[in-house]
Amino acid sequence: MPQNRPSLPESVDVPLRGAGWLPHGYHLDAHAHPHGQLVYAAAGVLATTTERGTWVAPANRVTWTPPGFAHSHRFYGRTDARILSVPAELCGELADQPHVFTVSPLLREALLVLTDRPETRPGAHGRLLAVVMDELSDTAEQSLHLPEPRDDRLRAVTDLLHADPARPATLAELGRAAGASERTLSRLFHAELGMSFHRWRTTLRVHHALAHLTNGLSVTDTALACGWSNPSSFIDAFTEVVGQTPGRYQAELRDST
Repeated sequence: MPQNRPSLPESVDVPLRGAGWLPHGYHLDAHAHPHGQLVYAAAGVLATTTERGTWVAPANRVTWTPPGFAHSHRFYGRTDARILSVPAELCGELADQPHVFTVSPLLREALLVLTDRPETRPGAHGRLLAVVMDELSDTAEQSLHLPEPRDDRLRAVTDLLHADPARPATLAELGRAAGASERTLSRLFHAELGMSFHRWRTTLRVHHALAHLTNGLSVTDTALACGWSNPSSFIDAFTEVVGQTPGRYQAELRDST
């Protein structure tokens, strides 16, 4: 653990915390909190959306939303949802914008304890929260972030792809539908979203693939449903974005239920 981080006092409150199973498709409308919030899907998939885009977290990720950010949640598959609020005075130790972090074995166990076990000794939850803060502060972001555009021309293109992620249209074809040239749209993807058109569409498709895999669809059927022409190219893209193969992801889902 870093030596320059102050210790968490035993009196720190851990206000809103809890756990519950949510059905596939469960949605929480946009809202904000005066505190920070960690939401962890111990099983299933969580999507958190803010004005800056959508972050997706399968069971090996946890989402972080700082105080004051309006955000909504959608859950895919039967989800074991864990919610942990971080007191405002501690939020400065983490990012000032939404993030998705990898969940280490230690972080997973700490989140499970904090969200479903009563405090047996005074200050125990505060000390365990200090462990969570250390783990998150020392973990690189593993973001499945899909940014959303503000430019009307770019939004017209992304809206078409949101409606049909498997749509095989080229950027030039989408541009004709949106009334913008391929060159203009390519520039806007890089300038406004920080990624290429191909990368953005791949991330969108992986978001949908996570939901399909969570619902038990096979790897081959998921690949075809999300726009890949063959399973091997899907497996390569999924592994690059998520950090594990779709088969391994499904196996971990089975192990966690």
